[in-house]
Amino acid sequence: MQINPFEHNYFLGYISHVNPQWAKIHFPSSVLLNRFIFSGEEFNGGLIGAFVAIEGETNGFIGKIQELDLPERERLELSEKAFQGKEFHPTAKVEILICFDYFNPLDIKKGLDCYPNIGAKVFVCSSTFIQSYFKRFGLKKDEENVPYIDFAKLSTNKGTEISISQQALFSRHCAVVGTTGGGKSWTTSKLIEGLHSNGDKVILIDPTGEYSTFNDPKMKSVILAEDTFLHYRKLTVEDLFFLLKPAGKVQMPKMLEAIRSLKMIELDTENHLSAYKDNGNLIKANKDKRPLEAFYHRRIGEIENGLLSFNIHHLAKQLTAECVYDSQRNNLNMFGDRNETDVSNCVSLISRTSNLIQTALFRNLFGFDKVGNDEGQIEGDLIRKIDSFLNSQDTVLRIGFEKVGYEFQAREILANSIAKYLLGLARCGEFKYNPLVLFVDEAHQYLNKGLKDEQFQSFELNAFDQIAKECRKYGLFLCISTQMPRDIPVGTLSQMGTFIVHRLINHYDKEAIMSACSSANSSILSFLPVLGEGEAIVTGVEFPMPISVRINVPSYPPNSKTPLFKKRSIP
Repeated sequence: MQINPFEHNYFLGYISHVNPQWAKIHFPSSVLLNRFIFSGEEFNGGLIGAFVAIEGETNGFIGKIQELDLPERERLELSEKAFQGKEFHPTAKVEILICFDYFNPLDIKKGLDCYPNIGAKVFVCSSTFIQSYFKRFGLKKDEENVPYIDFAKLSTNKGTEISISQQALFSRHCAVVGTTGGGKSWTTSKLIEGLHSNGDKVILIDPTGEYSTFNDPKMKSVILAEDTFLHYRKLTVEDLFFLLKPAGKVQMPKMLEAIRSLKMIELDTENHLSAYKDNGNLIKANKDKRPLEAFYHRRIGEIENGLLSFNIHHLAKQLTAECVYDSQRNNLNMFGDRNETDVSNCVSLISRTSNLIQTALFRNLFGFDKVGNDEGQIEGDLIRKIDSFLNSQDTVLRIGFEKVGYEFQAREILANSIAKYLLGLARCGEFKYNPLVLFVDEAHQYLNKGLKDEQFQSFELNAFDQIAKECRKYGLFLCISTQMPRDIPVGTLSQMGTFIVHRLINHYDKEAIMSACSSANSSILSFLPVLGEGEAIVTGVEFPMPISVRINVPSYPPNSKTPLFKKRSIP
């Protein structure tokens, strides 16, 4: 149905001033700013933040009221009695957001290629028009049958429901940001609820357990270190470095050699290396190098695959077994005796390795005591549960981190490993025709993380960064939620196509949003400190103009209430 945004009953005033950033409206009478009802809808054109439609010659314009003012001479006469019986002529400053085809209002144009003329008429935007406009955001002309998410209402008109296509919200990744108590958790919950209703798949990394309130047969939940673990064989050598922090000069080379030796034992199913084996370890002291070197070069692809495909219980002893001289004095083809200096240098690493394996928390977290069945399947393994979820009719998988401790950077490594696994699936085309949205709550805990100290420097934990940069075309979309956007890597934040911004007060957080979001400007930022609880500004690449909204109450509100102090009697 063709919608006429220039209905006479919506009339407000005329354009009296135009410049490239804004225009000024002259109201012939202050009566036009009063609240009125037309066709069952309530209007109030005099509200800050209200949308208006401006009539041009060949194009129409949508603007947003930023300021209201009275001429100086009328301001001097202002009183309660005068205001009731005398005519005033207010003015309004309007930010011009976008222009549209006069004969096809829903044909959205990005950017301004023309401006309204002096004397152009201005009208209040009806909810029907603005709703229809928002539904076109992020869609191409041939994209009609797409799912929508009803997640908010306009801040300036509580009766205007906002429906936005999933394509606009997630196809270029999404970020939900705002200070504590601003409503991020509700927004995240509402977005997940919308995807669930549309039958799309979501994996949520929940650091605190506040989304354990999800209660639907198709919403599944697993809790790490309680009923689920990420088996250590699914970790990488880099992850083990993060856990054990080997020093660079001696410990790191010995650890790499120990890993290679244990992998060779695992791969030697025909027992070619029987002369070197001793209770699951590979003994090198005073042994011939050549059989080991030949075996290594035959199986180098499997040995250097980067995974921990060996029995980790033998790692501490294998580190000691690697502490030998490179060769004998009279025979370069033979390993030498035990090197006590190297053993002394590796004592701290050996101790950390034994401690990691024996600590109950990490045994439960990484399944150190878990052994697979004949088919290699391990009951309770997170990767197995993720695969099962992806092949099921379920829509939401919550991975709870509430039982995971903060030692050894275990949380960061776990989250990075999950992201790395999904990244591998995406690169293989797993989500090309069945997209997946990965939600990361409290994302500042996991992104921009690395391990650096005075002895050791490793690679960054960058799986989320890689997803943000390359997975849009693979159908794996990222949605991060954080109260500190300044702590998110600039490269990751710049890849976010959609921003749902709740109240932000910190100057650096606001600057981070402004630098990452091309459509953010000073007028948007000026609203951020005064947004109420649950209010947000939606903006981004697929949004020709920012929208001020109030998030709807989710069906399953997260458990994010602040505990209340209670008055207690003092005995």
